Amino acid sequence: MATQSVLTPQGEDFPRWYQDVVAKAEMADNGPVRGTMVIRPYGYAIWERMQAAIDARIKEAGAQNAYFPLFIPQSYLSREAEHVEGFSPELAIVTHAGGEELSEPIVVRPTSETVIGEFMAKWIQSYRDLPLLLNQWANVVRWELRPRLFLRSSEFLWQEGHTAHATYEDAAKYALKIHTDVYNDFLEQVLAVPTYVGIKPPSERFAGAINSMTCEGMMRDGKALQMATSHELGQNFAKAFDIFFQNEAGQAALCHTTSWGASTRLVGGLIMAHGDDNGLVVPPRLAPIQVIVIAVRDESEVNDACARIAASLKGVGVRAQVDANRGSFGRRLTDWEIKGVPLRIEVGPRDLSSGQVTMVRRDSGEKSLVVLDAVGETVLVVLESIQATLFEAARDRRDENTHDVANVDEALEAAQNGFARIAWREVEGPGEQRLKSEAITVRCLMRADGSMPVDDAEEDLVCIVAKSY
Repeated sequence: MATQSVLTPQGEDFPRWYQDVVAKAEMADNGPVRGTMVIRPYGYAIWERMQAAIDARIKEAGAQNAYFPLFIPQSYLSREAEHVEGFSPELAIVTHAGGEELSEPIVVRPTSETVIGEFMAKWIQSYRDLPLLLNQWANVVRWELRPRLFLRSSEFLWQEGHTAHATYEDAAKYALKIHTDVYNDFLEQVLAVPTYVGIKPPSERFAGAINSMTCEGMMRDGKALQMATSHELGQNFAKAFDIFFQNEAGQAALCHTTSWGASTRLVGGLIMAHGDDNGLVVPPRLAPIQVIVIAVRDESEVNDACARIAASLKGVGVRAQVDANRGSFGRRLTDWEIKGVPLRIEVGPRDLSSGQVTMVRRDSGEKSLVVLDAVGETVLVVLESIQATLFEAARDRRDENTHDVANVDEALEAAQNGFARIAWREVEGPGEQRLKSEAITVRCLMRADGSMPVDDAEEDLVCIVAKSY
């Protein structure tokens, strides 16, 4: 195989390697308008698997799916000053439609707090209507100056949850539930990416939020990627949009709201967290194709055997596919390796005569011979092994490249090739500004034991400092 010559090595040029993988694995293409992307079928199949896993967890947490308009009156955003200020550089605004200038400009949604807040005010009357737990799967537009496929595009796909509660305590509890039971569980159990789970410092909070929680993953080049966020919005949006309810005492009270989201950025995270110089490496629980069955020779007996093996794997719940390409065997192996399919089964005439096939793991490249009658049973065990191995390797890589430091100077040095963990009191204020001047940011705040703090005022907090995407 000539995979090494197909892709730029990570150690030589990581951004170029990333672009190569997106292109060669047939994940996505640049759209006709700068900053937009066309997600190709294989990339979209991976996104659909992500959607399904996250959506099931969201529903388990009690939220229901709905849909709200793409176009939002500009006046809606202006009603929450901090929110519009935070998003104003990224807004795409429609001023003409139907051949005429609009009486009021329309914003193409960058996020939906404002339009959903308008309808929450309409739908919520009493404490009996609470909590109101909504989620939508949609596209949003945030005009990017330096776009990169999946990581930063002017239009991207995501889910955004929005909820209203009677009390601050209930809202905070639900935002935390989403963060741990939906996002962190998905990231660890499906995406096989360990993250540092904490709160954002005040300077990095979502516009209009009183608290932002984040899951920060380490990519293979040592940079951080924000994988998902969950926000406590307090009563800021409730005040702006008059989201009142009648409490049990018959008095009017303001709701407390939350919002939370994860996007197609997760696809970029998948590529950068697990990918190697040979291309993508997709965890089995996520993979649209878990096993690719390939004929070593284009012979009817071999092709029939491939079809039988794939059918038997599907019968035990494995997402298996026969390689239908009749090109060179080496080229086909390279193509599937770049796509990161977890397991490859190679079937040749000699294998069949001996009643066995060759199985190759994508994560380690390990080859083994498997008796035909035991293929299904063996594959199920190996797929779970690959899932666990990928998570453990990512966790070990993160831990080995997270360095405890004592001051900002040491943090600046450690963050060149990994994460720095440092006492928040050493960074807060001037230290944070100094880090930002070197393109290094505080990714999250945590307690010393790694647990989630209530707010940034707690004593003895530590923070993760890193370069980021």
